[in-house]
Order: sequence, then C-alpha cells, then structure tokens
Amino acid sequence: MARSTRPGITDVARLAGVSLSTVSRAMNDNPTVDPQLAARVKTAAAELGYTANPVARSLVLGQTQTVSVMVPDLANPTFQTILHGLSRAAAPDGYHVLISDTAEQVDDEVALAATTRRRTDGVILCAPRLPQSELTALLPSVAPAVVINRPQQIDAPTVAADYEAGTADLIAHLHGLGHRRIAFLSGAVASASGEARRRAIAEASRSGDAEFVEITAGVDFDSGAASIDAVVASGSTAVLAFNDLVAMGLLSAATTRGIRVPDDLSIAGFDDIPFAAYTTPPLTTAAVPAEELGRRAWTAMHALLTGAQAPASVVLTPEVILRSSTGPAPR
Repeated sequence: MARSTRPGITDVARLAGVSLSTVSRAMNDNPTVDPQLAARVKTAAAELGYTANPVARSLVLGQTQTVSVMVPDLANPTFQTILHGLSRAAAPDGYHVLISDTAEQVDDEVALAATTRRRTDGVILCAPRLPQSELTALLPSVAPAVVINRPQQIDAPTVAADYEAGTADLIAHLHGLGHRRIAFLSGAVASASGEARRRAIAEASRSGDAEFVEITAGVDFDSGAASIDAVVASGSTAVLAFNDLVAMGLLSAATTRGIRVPDDLSIAGFDDIPFAAYTTPPLTTAAVPAEELGRRAWTAMHALLTGAQAPASVVLTPEVILRSSTGPAPR
C-alpha cells in the first residue's frame, strides 16, 4: 500500500523543532503554550498544509463541537424553522447540530436523548412530550440541556412561546366576530402547548357567553381533514385548530363539501407556517416566532457550554395574523 503524502503532526513537529505534544497543544490553542512557540508551530503547519484531524481534536479537547436537537416531528414546518434559527446561530460559534426525530413517540424520548447526549456536548429538547415528572428525572442525566416549549419550572433553561396568550387572542378575535360555539381541534397527546391552549379555552368559558367543543385530532393535514364530520356535527361556527397543518386539512375538506369559509365556517390555525398566507382563503393564525426560539435556545446552550450565566426562562408571545379564513358568524 502506498504511503499517504498528506502531512502529519510528526512533520509539523520536525519542521517547528518541537515535540508532538507541543504541536497538539498549540494547534488546539492551549493557553499554556508560549505565544511565540505557538506561532512557530502554526507557521510550520501552514507551510506544510497541515490541518488537525477533527476526531483527534475532539479527543484532546473532550468536546465534539456538536449539540443534539430532539424534535417530535421533523415534517412540521415550525420545528424546521426552529432548527434553522438554532443551527444558524450555532455555526458562528463553531458548533454543528445533530438532529433526532422522535416521530411523536413519547416512549422513545428518554432513550434517544441519552444516546445522542453520549455523542455530543449537550442536548436541546424541542417540545418534548414526556410527562413533567419524567422530564425532570431525565434532565440531570443529559446535562447540559435546554428545553424548548416547556415553560414549566424545571432544572434547565427554557425557551417557549406563550401558547395560552396566543390562543386567548384568537378566541377574542372570534368572539368579536360573533362566534359563540367554537370547536377546538386538539393535537398531540401530552403536548404542553395543547394544555396551554386548554387553559385559555377554560378561561374564556368562564364568561358564560361562549361554548367550546373539543374534538380529538392530530397534528397534520390528514387529521384536520378527517375531523370535518365531527366539526359539522358539533354545530360550531368557528374552529380553532391545533396548528396550521390541521387547519389546512380542515379547510380543504370543508371546500370539498361545499362549506364556504368563512361565510359558513371560520377556521383559525396556529404557528403561521410559510404556507398559511397562500391557502384559499388565506389562513388566520397566531404567528409563533419559531426562528427566534431557535436562536434563543442556542444562546442558552452556548452559555452552559462556556460557563456563562444562562437565562432561566424566556417566553415569547405569538402575534395574531388576521387573514380571510375568519369572518362574522353566520346569522
């Protein structure tokens, strides 16, 4: 077998006139190396065209320069946008992102978080579905960890959107249009954001002049379309969907049935994914600042990795975007 002509650490040490350990420490910017000596090593490395092996560098530093991000559904555009914001924020700091998709399988979350943590420097759990007690028990074993969209008090920095406030604003919008019977298409089981929505609905119900009907649904187009019979049977004049995907599925099924939106039925989504403005009619929704959630999550994780003070909790408020899928309640 022919010997590789690629320069190695031995070549750098020979040219610089130093030991192998000095080359290693200099190339890894170890502050114990004399600056002039470090400069000599790097000059020799540049002259030879030598670059440090990233695997060897990770072993020396005890770091992988990679963090794991676990999401429940990578097909959901909201999670894609969070990842986009996070990875773009991590790149200037020299970090990469390893993505894991649990496919909404709660039972897989603990094992997947533990496995990915062994291969990375930290874990960011994006909207984990774990019960609160299990999440609390998991976090110490995978630290450093940051949690997105679980604003409860836990022993890790959290970054979340205020789904309760966003839902309350959508309800106020529909109520102002005269809707008094509103269907809520619930989403994923054990979703913390789903519970936040229910709290807003419960608060609105206390007024006594609006009635809400919860209809079990999922988190995608198909589940929204499949709920059309239950929505019609409920006698609701407006629908709050768990997310925009569900709202779009319902909108498509309603159009197929000849149900006019918003004349016969108003539909509101949640998230403001890129497609929401281009449905027919365009979808009223609550815009979650997903990219900002990703950036804030990285800020917290970077603080943990560098020994800085990480914010304990960040909560961002969604903004209601009014479009043509909602209108006055039919007389």
